[in-house]
Amino acid sequence: FCKVAASGAEQLGNNWGKLIDCVLFWFAPFLQEIYSEKRQSVCTLFIAHPTGFTTTSSHCFPISCYSSIMVHRVAVIGAGPSGLTSVKACLDEGMVPTCFESSNDMGGLWKFKEVSEPNRASIYRSLTINISKEMMCFSDLPIPADYPNYMHHSKILKYFRMYADHFKLLKHIRFQTVVKSVRQRPDFSRTGQWEVVTEDKDGHEESHVFDAVICCSGHYTYPNLPLKDFPGIETFEGKYFHSWDYKGPEDMYGKRVVVIGIGNSGGDIAVEGSRVAEQVYMSTRRGAWVVRQVVDNGLPLDMKYNTRIVHILFQLLPINFFNWMVEKRLNTMYDHTMYALKPTHRFFSQIPVINDDLPFRILSGAVIVKPNVKEIRGSTVVFDDGSMVEKVDTIVFATGYNYGFPYLPSSVMHKSGQRVGLYKHVFPPNLEHPTLAIVGFIHAFGAIMPQAEMQARWATRVFKGYKKLPSNQAMIKAVEKDTRDIEKNYFVSKLTPLEVDFVSYMDDLAGDIGVRPNLLWLFFTDFPLFKRVLWGPMTAYQYRLTGPGKWEGSRRAIFTQFDRMYQPLKTRQVVEQETSYAGLLIKLSLTIMAGGAAAYYVHVHHPTAISTLMSKFHPQTV
Repeated sequence: FCKVAASGAEQLGNNWGKLIDCVLFWFAPFLQEIYSEKRQSVCTLFIAHPTGFTTTSSHCFPISCYSSIMVHRVAVIGAGPSGLTSVKACLDEGMVPTCFESSNDMGGLWKFKEVSEPNRASIYRSLTINISKEMMCFSDLPIPADYPNYMHHSKILKYFRMYADHFKLLKHIRFQTVVKSVRQRPDFSRTGQWEVVTEDKDGHEESHVFDAVICCSGHYTYPNLPLKDFPGIETFEGKYFHSWDYKGPEDMYGKRVVVIGIGNSGGDIAVEGSRVAEQVYMSTRRGAWVVRQVVDNGLPLDMKYNTRIVHILFQLLPINFFNWMVEKRLNTMYDHTMYALKPTHRFFSQIPVINDDLPFRILSGAVIVKPNVKEIRGSTVVFDDGSMVEKVDTIVFATGYNYGFPYLPSSVMHKSGQRVGLYKHVFPPNLEHPTLAIVGFIHAFGAIMPQAEMQARWATRVFKGYKKLPSNQAMIKAVEKDTRDIEKNYFVSKLTPLEVDFVSYMDDLAGDIGVRPNLLWLFFTDFPLFKRVLWGPMTAYQYRLTGPGKWEGSRRAIFTQFDRMYQPLKTRQVVEQETSYAGLLIKLSLTIMAGGAAAYYVHVHHPTAISTLMSKFHPQTV
C-alpha cells in the first residue's frame, strides 16, 4: 500500500501528492512499530518521497522484483576502519565478504610503522586523533569508558581490534595480499560481476570472481610533493621530505626547520619540532582558522557543537552569520590577524586546523608564521613578502595527498570538476549495475568512521536490492549538482575536492536505509531520548534506534555517552564544595552586621541624614 501510494504521490506532484506523502510520513513510524516483531520474516522497502521524507514500510515481495542480479560474494579492498565496517555490513546483509589487505595487520592509517611503506598510509609516532572518542566510534560498539577522549593512535588500533574480534571479522581478511586489478567480467551486463586479481607476499597471482566490490583504500596513501612549485629546491643543501615520512622530531634537534603547509599534520609537526629545534618557521599560502579541542567547561569541541539543534539553526540562518559568530569567538581567544594566521577564506569554507598548542608556540616565538615560499637558494628560503630565512637545515612538505584507485579501469570512474564523481560519494554513476562502491572517500566536519559505516550500510542494501538507485542519467545529474554545491560552499582544490555537511550527509544516507531517527515520533513516545537526540552530540548510536540493523543497546549508549566522556577524567576523588546552612547563616549575619555598622557610622557622623531620608517616606513618624 505504501509503495503504491508513494508512487501516486510522486506522479501527482502537487498539493494532493504532498498530502499523501505527509500522511505516509506520519503513519510510517506506527506501522514500523506494529510490524517490528515480523522484521525477521519480511523484507523492508525504503521509499524516498519528493518532499524529502523517507518512509519505511513492510512488504512481502521477493527481492528479485527490485534487482535483476543477486549479490552474494563481495570483495573488500583494505582492512582499515572503512574496510572493517564494510565487512561487517556485508555479514549483516547475509553476504560473504573477502577483505584483501596489503600489509600484515589491520587498521590502515592507524597502524603505526617506524618506516613508511610505499602505497600505504603513514602516521607519526605521537599522533593523537582530533575527534573525541564518542564521535568517532562505530554505532553498535562504544569505545570503552576508561579510554581517553582524544586517543593516541595505539588506542585507536586497539579499539579496531576490539571491533574486529567482537563481530568476528578477522577470518574474512587475507593479509599481505595486494589487489593488482579489478575489471568487469565479459558478461558484466548480465551478471554485474568483477574479476579481481591479487598477489600474495610470495608474488603469486590469483584471479577471483566477485558479485560486487567495495573499495576502502582511503585517500592518504599518495603524498603530494609539488617540487616544481618551489624553484631552486634542487640547490637546497639540507634535508627535505613529505610529512608522510615524518615519524618524530629526533632529526630536528638544534636545527632550523621550515614547515610548508598549515593543515593538521603541518601544525602538529611544527609544534612538536619547535620543542627541540633552534627555530621553526611555518609557511602558509592562505592561512587557516585554528580551533581548540577543549572548549567551555572542558568539553570536547565536537561533543558540544556537533549537534542536531546546531544543524537546524544552520538551515534557518544565513551561513555568513555563523561565519561571523565563530570567527569573532576565535579571535576573542587569539586574534588571527595578530598571530599572522588569518586565512583568505571564511571559517565554514574549509575544515579548520585543530590544535591547542600552536597559538602558544607562536606566542612564545618557537614557531614563526611566514607567507608562501617563493624560491630556495641553497640553504636560504625566500618568501613571497621578500623576507628570507638563512641556514635552513630541514624542509617539511605538509602539502597534502593525491588520490586515486590504480587498480580500477579509468573508464569506470566518472570525472566531475576536480573530483571523482560518485553518486552520494559512493557509487560510480556510469555503470550498468551498481556493484562497485567506494567507501571512506569523504571529508567533513566530523569523523570518517561513522560516515564510512553509513556508506557501507547503504552500499550493501543497494547490493541486495533493498534500495534501487536512480537511472544513470539521473545519478550523473545529481553528481554534477553536488559538485557545483561543493564548489559554491567550500574552498576546494585538486587535493581537497571532497567536502560535505556531516549531519546532512549522514541523515541523507540514513533516510535511504530507513534508520534516520524520527524526531516527531520520539517527541511523543520517548521525550527523554528526544531531548538527547536533538540537543546532544551527533553520535552514531542515533542510527541504530530503529530500522535495519537496529541495536537494542543504542538508547542506553546515547544516555550514557557523557558518562563515558567523564570516566577517564575521574583519576582523583575531588570533594565538591557544597554550600551549607551554616555558611548561609554566617553570610547573612555578616551582611546584617555590615549594614548595622554602616547605619551606626552614618548616625554618629551625620545625625540628621537618616531623619531627613525617612521624612521623605514617613513624615509623621519623623
